[in-house]
Amino acid sequence: MSPRGCLSAYSRALKPFSRAISWKPTGRPQQTLISEVSRSGTGLHSGASTTARLLPAMAGEGRYFVSGLSRSRVPAKIDHAVDSPLCTTLCGDGARVRTVEHLLSALEACGVDNCRIEIESGDEVPLLDGSAKGWVEAIEQVGLCAAENSCGHNMDKLAPELHEPMYLRRNDSFVAAFPSSKVQITYGIDFPKVPAIGCQWFSSFLDASIYLKEIASSRTFCIYEEVERMRNAGLIQGGSAENAIVCSLLEANWC
Repeated sequence: MSPRGCLSAYSRALKPFSRAISWKPTGRPQQTLISEVSRSGTGLHSGASTTARLLPAMAGEGRYFVSGLSRSRVPAKIDHAVDSPLCTTLCGDGARVRTVEHLLSALEACGVDNCRIEIESGDEVPLLDGSAKGWVEAIEQVGLCAAENSCGHNMDKLAPELHEPMYLRRNDSFVAAFPSSKVQITYGIDFPKVPAIGCQWFSSFLDASIYLKEIASSRTFCIYEEVERMRNAGLIQGGSAENAIVCSLLEANWC
């Protein structure tokens, strides 16, 4: 099955779950950034120097990227995601944006509901140190305010409510969600071929402070013995020990 065919199959698999989710008002206004903030760095796969400019957006616009020569708008939504190796890629109107995962994670955790993200000098979000921490710090630098729509009105922030368990699996990875009055996450990784990673588990109720303390600083890792193969395939051209943790199959203490 082609990558796009694989993605379509998973999109179809998610459609029945829409009946299990409803969106409820929170009684809080949608938020956006108070002012513009930007960060520059190296793109993980292209190796190019890129800049991401985060700008305030109107209530109801959501989070979206502006990229490409046409400056096309690419919404940060699952139906714009395409299958891609070793990163999350969004496409729309002939434009694409790669390696969006750390930035979008930080925006969600910090409560930035609406944001215009302009990518300059490439099609990748800069990797920074390989974690979401730099993006959290950028958001905290400028702060948040209530977003207004084109009429100058606030809009209510909506939150998803899950009514029944959901489960998806692909190869040896899976995700499951269960109804709960609070957001709690449990994450595990079993990576026995790299002793420094091994088997790890993390479980906690989630809010912005826990995200910043326990999750935001988690960094991209790679296996030293696979670096040459990946670079020959045109990947991780910008990868280095400055923006990733490099682990060896031979040395248990490389990480």
